[in-house]
Formats: sequence, structure tokens, C-alpha cells
Amino acid sequence: MSARDKVRNAVNPRKVLGIRVRLHYTWIIAFILMTLVLQTQFSETYPMWQRLVLGMGGSLLFFVAVSIRVLVITSLTVSRGMSVENVTLFVLGGVYGGTRADTTPVYELLLAMAGLLSNLIVVGLFYAAYIGLLNTDNNVLASLILWLAYLYSILTIFHFIPAFPLDGGRAFRVLLWKLTSSYDRAARIARWTGMGTGIALLAWGILDMVLTRQYFVGVLLIFIGWVMLSAVRLGRNKAIMYEALKGVRVQDVMVIDYPFIDQHLTLKQLVHDYVLPTGQRYFVITEGAKLLGVVTMRDIRKVNKKRWDSTSVGEIMTPVSRLKTAYLKQTGVSLLGQMEDFRLARMPVLERDKVVGVVTRESVDRFVKVRTELKV
Repeated sequence: MSARDKVRNAVNPRKVLGIRVRLHYTWIIAFILMTLVLQTQFSETYPMWQRLVLGMGGSLLFFVAVSIRVLVITSLTVSRGMSVENVTLFVLGGVYGGTRADTTPVYELLLAMAGLLSNLIVVGLFYAAYIGLLNTDNNVLASLILWLAYLYSILTIFHFIPAFPLDGGRAFRVLLWKLTSSYDRAARIARWTGMGTGIALLAWGILDMVLTRQYFVGVLLIFIGWVMLSAVRLGRNKAIMYEALKGVRVQDVMVIDYPFIDQHLTLKQLVHDYVLPTGQRYFVITEGAKLLGVVTMRDIRKVNKKRWDSTSVGEIMTPVSRLKTAYLKQTGVSLLGQMEDFRLARMPVLERDKVVGVVTRESVDRFVKVRTELKV
């Protein structure tokens, strides 16, 4: 799997404080596991559906707590003028995408401390809510909040481990940065500790299931280890891509000699003259230099072959009003964010409303790979 594909392994983002926030797909598994754990903490006198509803409610509260933590760190990041393009939300916290041009050891340490402090505050709020509920007759809700406090306490302790992307890992990276005077070296070592921690958790979980038959604990450890490794890989891939695209414009990564198609061309002509000889799957439809729309292989397949002679590309194209486009002077970082947000593999490039080329994920990947290998 390429670096591009790994970065895309997240659900569609939403904007918070002007920053794109997306959920990593591991949240789906986390939600299921947490719901199953929490539902077992209620008396069997309650019907199963009711226990599951309570479990789902607890899982949502846990998600809100993690989101608040990430929101606090993101707010501090933005207020300090640091560059953050997007945040991918994991169960363990957030992985941030952007360049490191504005960051300093002091700011990085501040963010790590803010994360640890916000965790302690959330745990305190959970325990305070539990104590308040003890004086009421709502024992079910009190039990649920107590378990959430317990789970979040474990997460808080876990964050003190000096392994990226945990808060302890961020603080450890700052220490290494000061000792080595190299952010890149410090980040690399911090990621190694994160990968080592993830592998150790995976091994621990497997051994726990084999030797002690503690299947649930084993599965939980394996899941946490997997999340750690996923977060480390995503953080590494984001860092590589955003650093390589720093200072780059769309004009540097676009494909110039991309064929443009007339809207009156029939599908039969398109297939025989363009698709079969070149293997191309994406076609820009223009009138002169004016963008009219695009046609993809998926659009072509929707039309019965018997109608290819009588159907023009203009009839089946996606019109320009429904397209996302890039601009010649647009930064590479914002382009990458746009393509990730809308899961786009290709985009027409405009200059003063005229089509001048096409930018593709392949062209961006090639640029990032070459620049990374040459270290320029």
C-alpha cells in the first residue's frame, strides 16, 4: 500500500476551527469493542437491547471526551500560529498533518503538556459526575460513568509512555530534538519507539491469549497495538508528503500534455481512439480552452454498448458545475488536502477559467517520491 493510500484510510472530514478533522476507520472497531465491554457491566435483569443501548451511549461519551482533548490541542496549535492542515482522530488521540515550519521545541512541549493535562481534567470530570450521581437513584448511569472514568484513566496513563504519537512520545521527541539539534532525527526515533510499543502490545496480546486464555484482554491489547502502528504509519506518511510539498505549487506537479476531448465525440470514438490505445480512464471535455466537464471509465460503463454509436461524451459527462478544480498557483499542501477531502484521483487545473492541465494523485506521488529520495 502506498503512502497516499494510507493517508486516505479515514472517513470523510469535517472542519473544526478551519481545520479538516477526520475519523480513522479504527474507530468503528473501537466503538464495537467498547459497547460490548460496557454492556457487560449492567445487570442481566435488563434486556440485552437496553444494555447495548447503554453501551453505545457510553462509547459515544468516550468519543466526545477524546474529541474534546483533540480540540484543546488543536485550539492551542492554531492560537500559536502553527501550521496544521488536518487532524485524523484515533482512539488514542489525533495525528496532525501539515508542515513543521512554524513549530519549535517549546511549542511542541506545550502541546504535549496540554494533552496530558486535558486527559487528567476529563478523568476528573468523569469521577466528579460519578460522585454526584451516587446521591441520586440513577445507579445505572453512575455505573456507566464510573466505567468511563476507569477506561479514560487507563488511556491517560498510557499517554505517559514515551512513544509517538502519544503525548509522552511528543515530549520525548522534544527532548531528542534538543539533544540532537535535528527535528527529523528526533521524529524518526520517536516513531521507532511508537512502532516498538505497538509491536510489543501485539505480541503481548497474542501471548496472553495463548498462555492464559484471556481472550478479551488479548484482543484489546492487539487492537491497541494495531492502532498504535496505524497512527505511527499515518503520521510518518503525512510528514513525508506535507514536507515534500512545502513551497510547491500545482504547476510543479500537474500533467501538461493531457488530451482534451470534444463534447461531440461519440463513446465509440472515445473508446477506440483514446481508451484502448492509451488505457486512460479520465477525460477532460472542453470547448476551446473552456472546461465543460469530465468523463470517466465508470461513466462509460453505465452506457449500453449498443448505444455507444449514438451517445456523445457531452451527454454523459459530469458538468463543470459539479467538479472540483485546482488552480495553477495553488499550493501543493492545499491541493493534497483537497484531493484527500473529496477522495479525488484527478482534477482539472485552471488559469483564468481556462484549462491548462490535469493534476493526478500519481503525479503528486511521483513528485513526493523523487523529492524525498533526493532530499531536496
